[in-house]
Amino acid sequence: MSKIITEGQARMLVADSAAGTESFYNPVQEFNRDLTVTFLREFAAERLAESEERADNGEPSAKKSRRQTKNSRGSQPLTILDALSASGLRAIRFAKEVPNVGLVTANDFSRDSVEHIKKNIAENQLDGKVVANLDDAKAVMMAHREPSKQFDVVDLDPYGTAAPFLDSAVQAVVDGGMLMVTCTDMAVLCGNTPEAAYLKYGSIPVKHRSCHEMALRILLRTIDSHANRYGRYIEPLASFSIDFYVRVFVKVHTSPSRAKESVTKVSNVLICTGCNAFELVPLVKTTPAGNNFKYTPAVFRSKLMSADDKCVHCEQSVHMGGPLYSAPIHNAEFVEKLLTKIRATPVAERLGTHARIEGMLSVVSEELPSSPLYYIMDDVFSLFKVNAQKSVACRSAIINAGFKVSGTHCNAKGVKTDAPITFLFAVAQQFAKDQKANPAVGQIGKILLRKLEESTEKYTVDFKSNAAAVPDSVRQKVVRYQQNYGKNWGPKQKAKGSVNALLTASKSTTTKKAEPEIAEINSTTENGEAGDVDVNMKEV
Repeated sequence: MSKIITEGQARMLVADSAAGTESFYNPVQEFNRDLTVTFLREFAAERLAESEERADNGEPSAKKSRRQTKNSRGSQPLTILDALSASGLRAIRFAKEVPNVGLVTANDFSRDSVEHIKKNIAENQLDGKVVANLDDAKAVMMAHREPSKQFDVVDLDPYGTAAPFLDSAVQAVVDGGMLMVTCTDMAVLCGNTPEAAYLKYGSIPVKHRSCHEMALRILLRTIDSHANRYGRYIEPLASFSIDFYVRVFVKVHTSPSRAKESVTKVSNVLICTGCNAFELVPLVKTTPAGNNFKYTPAVFRSKLMSADDKCVHCEQSVHMGGPLYSAPIHNAEFVEKLLTKIRATPVAERLGTHARIEGMLSVVSEELPSSPLYYIMDDVFSLFKVNAQKSVACRSAIINAGFKVSGTHCNAKGVKTDAPITFLFAVAQQFAKDQKANPAVGQIGKILLRKLEESTEKYTVDFKSNAAAVPDSVRQKVVRYQQNYGKNWGPKQKAKGSVNALLTASKSTTTKKAEPEIAEINSTTENGEAGDVDVNMKEV
């Protein structure tokens, strides 16, 4: 039986598995789509504001030429490519919910999906504003490399990895345009199969408690690397690890000279297999040379490894991964603008997952931008075989010692800090003493204690409560780490016929089926969680 669901302002005809169509609705991904609409709205508003500012300053309009730039687009309506559209839900929501949108191309490689998209376009009365297109996503983007044909926004939301589409995507976005990318192959990005990660992303992930942030940084580095080949570079607006996938929003800029600076934003990572200590090792070093910089290969000097190539803290083996993106992965100003507008949104105009968007952006806005990756304090305490101290007490100790600390949206227990890991060891040691516990039962804990006693650098650990240890997002009681509960809420079965070109092209469309019965339901409850929808469907 087919159904009509409503999400945002879109009405979508979807079908269950018995109906034989290829595109199905996944209610869990509503948060992904709401987040995307939120970013698109702010991107559209920023571009319009920049255009008006130039007009107020009396700047002449850019001359028409073969090379169109971000400035020459001005206040023109946005052109958006939904490269892997499936049912067309994203494209339809973009057209109905984002201001100043001119044309949305809803592309898919499945003939059945494209026919489904056309029905949904008609259902929403968007003929002429949303166009269904049957083609390989890479071919569509390669056909739009010409600056005058480039899209203002490209959205890649594939099943699995987006790696095959990245090279064409960075060429299809206008200078200053936005590229939005999802990857769901988290097992690969988090280090289960390093050989597969190298094939797809050109990087080696290392298993670590901060693997989800590492996945984001590997993806960003891969996108930037593809852009660099064409004299372009990326500006991350925000990067998210969500449920079973990662999602990044980046601007793509054109500047061969600035693209050269990308190498300074890339590092390899060293990770201890025993105490989980890590260190980022830059690929190059820069020295001033007049008005520019001279780039030379970095001299390998590691503070984490001893002369016998073991961890200086616990004498265990050290693994090397990377390269990964080591520069900030969020634009603090952009995120703050989003938060301000979200908090000011009237209740009647809020998106279905408004609370979760506000909560996640709040946590992102609090993250330390200059501290890549993070630790789990519970793991640090476990090295000494003592129960973990409360999070607020640990943060207070770090702040009282003069260091910075924040949480991370990737893990509710994650701690980002500029404090050396030896201080975190000292925190656990002091807590064990205060509790009169018997620490260091294990081999690694004994080595750590011995190293702390031998060290000439002594720390004073003060657990006195510090007001700064409580994040604003906690004080405001926003939804910080909402989980998706319910049956089968993870990624669904891959759509049939979406990869094999010959199979897709040869599907017969001559056989007509009887019009299915239609039932109407609302996919979203008031609090933004998935409503009564059959979630045993393939992913949109």
